[in-house]
Amino acid sequence: MTVSSLKRLARNWIGAFLVPRPIVGVFFLPRYIRDWFAYSRVNRGKKIKLADSYPCLSDWVTKTPFDPHYYYQGAWLSRLLIKAKPERHVDVGSSVTMVSVLSASIPMIFVDYRPLQAGLTNLESIAGNLTHLPFADDAIDSLSCLHVVEHIGLGRYGDPIDPEGSRKAVEELQRVLRPGGRLYLSAPIGREQVCFNAHRVFDPETIPGWLTEMSLKEFSYVNDAGSFFERSLPSQACENEYACGMYMFEKT
Repeated sequence: MTVSSLKRLARNWIGAFLVPRPIVGVFFLPRYIRDWFAYSRVNRGKKIKLADSYPCLSDWVTKTPFDPHYYYQGAWLSRLLIKAKPERHVDVGSSVTMVSVLSASIPMIFVDYRPLQAGLTNLESIAGNLTHLPFADDAIDSLSCLHVVEHIGLGRYGDPIDPEGSRKAVEELQRVLRPGGRLYLSAPIGREQVCFNAHRVFDPETIPGWLTEMSLKEFSYVNDAGSFFERSLPSQACENEYACGMYMFEKT
């Protein structure tokens, strides 16, 4: 076995027991071995190379798993944008997968602290700090920032430590949006807390209170159980620990 084969084997097998939870890999290892021999028996004598093995030990589930926060917020934003039909949309730091899909129908500018090195028609990627965005005041008609502001100032992505980072980020989004423009924003909501250095969780009323030049036009959320509540009220989402609030604001 070559050195590159050994490296590939080690990478694939170590990864099998790290993602998503180590105990899952241990539990399903006997099934993996059983399936290996079953496949070999019906494969007409063709051997499976150990060096090429790539165990995936956490996919034997009866229902398709998904992250409710990211699944529903992407669906929420896309539906609102399709309805609004902006000529151009700017996103700051959201899921790159979501942005790539939206760019198929809406011209997009994607801004991230760690620039995206990828090319697609209708998608321009630029570097930017969410507390100092590279746009003038009142410059943007349509703007989104999903599951991002809760990270600012915690150092997780190499950004400077700043206890006021989230508030500064939200106020910066307000600065660059033109009057009449729309901001689509999501963040963890529930019991207000700082889970250093992963993220913050905000009371559902906190972010609207920071946006003094905005009016809240729509609010939806995903609760702790992963259920989606569309067109609700922030006050109805208070009894959660780690929910996801989705706010559509309009600058007045």
